[in-house]
Amino acid sequence: MSALPADDAAPDLLVLTTGGTIDKFYSTAGELEIREPTVGPILEQAATNLRIAVRGVLAVDSLDMTAEHRRTLTEAVAAAETARIVITHGTDTMTETAEHLLAHPEAIAGKTVVLTGAMQPSCMRITDAPFNVGSAVTAAQLLDPGVYIAMSGRVFPAGTVAKDRARGVFVDR
Repeated sequence: MSALPADDAAPDLLVLTTGGTIDKFYSTAGELEIREPTVGPILEQAATNLRIAVRGVLAVDSLDMTAEHRRTLTEAVAAAETARIVITHGTDTMTETAEHLLAHPEAIAGKTVVLTGAMQPSCMRITDAPFNVGSAVTAAQLLDPGVYIAMSGRVFPAGTVAKDRARGVFVDR
């Protein structure tokens, strides 16, 4: 999916998708499974005036994310021609991936990378997905180069944040 017009101009922002709760749907058996990335429809519904490209990199639950998956994602960030990047990611290991990216300065040099996700699948009637995606898109436009997490109505620099599983929010570490 791409929110880009038909011309060849570069995007203002690139969204890399990795799966996680944001992209989960209930199967006919009643199980949650990762399907197509949902960030495209979220952005279309928002009627943003930005040129946004969406690229699927992975489709995994973050609890299943391996070092090889993180290397693949880091390579995708390094290869990105745009300096403003949002990554949709599962919330369970989002902080680990943010710290992994931060540990690879050659991949993120000159880039603003914002990770986000959702505590409830975007297909649910009550979900934080659109709010978090919108926060991440805005943060990616305004922040200096670096790696950040946009969740729970806040933006945190990588390495300063933790998921509070009991409360279902991200907090200062």
